[in-house]
Amino acid sequence: MDNSENLHLLGKIATGDRQAFEQLYTATSSQLYAVSLKILGRKDRAEDTLQEAFIRIWHNAGEYTPGRGTVLTWMISIVRYRAFDLIRYHKVRGEEELEGEEFSAADELQDLSPEQKKELDFCLKELETHQQQAIHLAFFRGLTHQEVTHHTETPLGTTKSLIRRGMQSLKRCLGL
Repeated sequence: MDNSENLHLLGKIATGDRQAFEQLYTATSSQLYAVSLKILGRKDRAEDTLQEAFIRIWHNAGEYTPGRGTVLTWMISIVRYRAFDLIRYHKVRGEEELEGEEFSAADELQDLSPEQKKELDFCLKELETHQQQAIHLAFFRGLTHQEVTHHTETPLGTTKSLIRRGMQSLKRCLGL
């Protein structure tokens, strides 16, 4: 389903059209679930996050702004924020630690072309391991600098420097 169809359905959802909501759910739920599962790593939490995200989509359909990205991108951002909120919730309660993981930007950034994803992955791999980890946790797992500091067991100033220097290196590598 393309963006114009999603936009049409979202407009109907904003007026309370349940059938349009069902159509949008059917068309997008598998992609949104994949995003949620990638972030959370657990099926049960990914399913809960997806359900919460669709509730938000239902209630906030009228707030979508077409000039700020596609409908799918807007929906993905809702799923990502819900997933990050869930991670923070469980981390604050001390229920789980974040796992170290190999990072690929290609899995996370839906709006980039395949060439852009390859270039970003290459540039990320050029960073020091600590910079990669800090940027991954902050930008792709949604952690605050304080949470990154706790996870990596580094001082706050060091965390901020790692992220800042890593982002500068990425900009240079990407020619921005």
